[in-house]
Amino acid sequence: MSNVGLPSWITDHMQRYLETDGVDGHIFQGVPTLLLTTIGCKTGAPRMLPLIYGKASDGYVLIASKGGAPEHPAWYANLLAESCVQVQVLAEKFAATATVVEGERRENLWALMAEIWPAYNEYQSKTERKIPVVLLTPN
Repeated sequence: MSNVGLPSWITDHMQRYLETDGVDGHIFQGVPTLLLTTIGCKTGAPRMLPLIYGKASDGYVLIASKGGAPEHPAWYANLLAESCVQVQVLAEKFAATATVVEGERRENLWALMAEIWPAYNEYQSKTERKIPVVLLTPN
C-alpha cells in the first residue's frame, strides 16, 4: 500500500483504524469515516485514504471535495479509471463499485452529506467545478 506524500495525521488515522477495526478512527472529528482503497491510475498501486461517508439505502456516499480545491482529489481520478474499489467500514471489509451520481439523486445525497459535514457547502462555494458525489455499492 502506497502512502507516499500523505500527511502524518492521515497515515496515523489509517493505522489506528486498521489496527482496531475502526474502533479507534471510525469516528474522526465527530464524523464517520471509512477506508477507501483505489488503484492508482498512474502507478497501478493500491492507494488507501480515510474519507467521510454517509449511508444511503444502497451503499455509502462520498464527496470528492478536496476542500474546494480547483482540481478533483486523486482518489476520484483513480476510481474514474477503475470503478472497482475496496472499502472498510469499522471491521467490515468489502469490494464495491463506485459510481458518480447526478441529477436529483446527487442533490439528495449532497444534502445528506452536508448535514454530516456542513463545510461541503463552503467547499462548493470556493470552486468553479461541480464537486462530485460518489456512491459505493457493495458487490
